[in-house]
Amino acid sequence: MSRDFDVIVIGAGAAGMMCAAIAGQRGRRVLLLDHAEKPGKKILISGGGRCNFTNLHCAPENFISQNRHFHKSALAQYTQYDFIDMVDRHGIPWHEKTLGQLFCDGSAREIVAMLLAECEVGAVEIRLGCTVSDITRSDRYRVATDAGNFTGDALVLATGSLSIPKMGATGFAHRIAKQFGLGLTEIRPALVPLTFDAEALEMMRPLSGVSLDCQALCGEAAFREGMLLTHRGLSGPAILQVSSYWREGEAITLDITPEQDAAERLVAIKRERARVEPKTALGEILPGRLAGAFAAELPARRMADLPDRTLRALGERLNGWVLHPSGTEGYAKAEVTLGGIDTDGLNAGTMEARTVPGLYAIGEAVDVTGWLGGYNFQWAWSSGWVAGMNA
Repeated sequence: MSRDFDVIVIGAGAAGMMCAAIAGQRGRRVLLLDHAEKPGKKILISGGGRCNFTNLHCAPENFISQNRHFHKSALAQYTQYDFIDMVDRHGIPWHEKTLGQLFCDGSAREIVAMLLAECEVGAVEIRLGCTVSDITRSDRYRVATDAGNFTGDALVLATGSLSIPKMGATGFAHRIAKQFGLGLTEIRPALVPLTFDAEALEMMRPLSGVSLDCQALCGEAAFREGMLLTHRGLSGPAILQVSSYWREGEAITLDITPEQDAAERLVAIKRERARVEPKTALGEILPGRLAGAFAAELPARRMADLPDRTLRALGERLNGWVLHPSGTEGYAKAEVTLGGIDTDGLNAGTMEARTVPGLYAIGEAVDVTGWLGGYNFQWAWSSGWVAGMNA
């Protein structure tokens, strides 16, 4: 097998496979390396095994980056509709679930198989279970591995970031970027469950497993989706979304009756059915166990015995429950990593490092983080395609 290539891509995940396939189909001699034994491991577990591979509503505002303009170029060059065309071309059936989220009808394995087929069209050489020990650059890049040394004109960092370490996630791309003089932004878990302590956790722990619709807010960010109470705090789509915006010491606000004015509803129930128990009244607007928890805080057994001001105060709390998380579940439970290689050091139109010719960074390794719902995969496809077209 060859030891000399035009392009060496490190990381056989979503971004890396896309990049390798596109570069190979341009006639470049491409080597794709990964320390894992199988490609696309995060693809395989995503979307409950059905891969939420993109989102119909994908737009620049669905992404977080210190440079809010950087990702616009890649997303415009290769859109969600371009990836859908590829999926259709390979005959993979799919469906829209909610909020523009697209999933395979069958299995996420179909997306991995599609990307491998595209790599085969580009004659990409793939080496799995191959650990990189050193990377140097003189006139070309030299990659030392436990399978020997390889050289290439271009090197693409596509190894992702720190989320889900049990699947082999590491800070490899960040380390190599720093080696070549590229900066890093703040790095932290994102799309991650929030944890609580003290009184908030005492209330939540017995309610573990309760789910409900809510609107979660943190600062100016607001998401209307599902919420799940857990034995350590809160999870579910709405919570994962705001976790990307939350910082230590800040509060989040939950509207757990987003379809109605809870204060007006509780006062109306009192007037219509004064003898009903508060738990029963709350059960009309909240899941039973959660209704019981809030009712236990009330000092009366009948709605008639509760002053309107007490009911209004409770209703206002239900529409604006202010909570202070103590932390997050960390990288072990984070779907993605916020932050990464500073985009100031990259060319937005090519994904190449501005000061290091032939060095590219793509996907989750870069300081571009999408919302929950297929956005991070679209960033992988878009940034991978752009690098593949330019490496």
